[in-house]
Amino acid sequence: MIAKFFRALRHLLHSPQTVNAVRHEVSKIDELRVQNGKISSQINRGQVKEIIENIHRAEFRVFSQWGDDGIIQFLVDYLDIEQKNFIEFGVEDYKESNTRFLLVNNNWKGLIMDSSEKYMKSVQADDIYWKHELTATPIFVTKENINPLLKENGFEGDVGLLHIDIDGNDYWIWKAINSIKPVIVLIEYNSVFGHDNPWTIPYKEDFYRTNYHYSNLCYGTSLLSLCDLAEEKGYAFVGSNSYGSNAYFVRKDKMKGLKALSCKEGYVESRVRESRDQNGNLTFLSGTKRLEQIRGLEIFNTRTGKTEKI
Repeated sequence: MIAKFFRALRHLLHSPQTVNAVRHEVSKIDELRVQNGKISSQINRGQVKEIIENIHRAEFRVFSQWGDDGIIQFLVDYLDIEQKNFIEFGVEDYKESNTRFLLVNNNWKGLIMDSSEKYMKSVQADDIYWKHELTATPIFVTKENINPLLKENGFEGDVGLLHIDIDGNDYWIWKAINSIKPVIVLIEYNSVFGHDNPWTIPYKEDFYRTNYHYSNLCYGTSLLSLCDLAEEKGYAFVGSNSYGSNAYFVRKDKMKGLKALSCKEGYVESRVRESRDQNGNLTFLSGTKRLEQIRGLEIFNTRTGKTEKI
């Protein structure tokens, strides 16, 4: 009797009618979130001076994990950007991402990439894919293939926004990019490395953070290394989000009165407690205990050009 009940329940949950009803409700929720984002964007336009002093004041969430939707929207509204297009990679299924609101609200053209073919197929099956000029490409991005990938997808020269978030070779990928000149560059940094260490993970084409260390704490790059690289490429650091995960850089010829910050001025220590033990269980380490957890691991010093140990 119980088995029969659960078979009937599974049939109901997987019926076309139920699936369509759920999709309809999700669509209505997304519409409300977008409308709230539009209202927040309008409010930010009246607070330009305050936001230039501290971009955290622009934050709001629509589809982003943290408050990055608001910062991105403020920057694209404030700056003079001719090419209305973006590139983001490391997006998973694109449900939670930093450019989805930009796509929906501003109707920018976009290229997104992720190593998972399953995720990219789910994006291609989403209504968002036919409603907007979006390309979803399943590929594992490396410093060797990034420039050919961009060219193959029609991105060369000036670009509106570039977002890199791959929990690994972020520094090396940006360093390798020479086929495009984004106005805004948004890159994840590893707050655990602090604000005075010029560190990134040693380059490995198939780097995966859990394989490098079970704690998941040794990945990506420090903010200082990103700020150094930004200077080399002609960009100014204008701040990070208030959660200490993403850094914002603007091409110097497009600054339009934005305030350039030093690494120390714009660094935010993340309070996210995502450390794991050897069995994959959360250990909730915070502060300097996180750095102690990865003490002795190899790291690449971007100023000396040598591998050293944390």
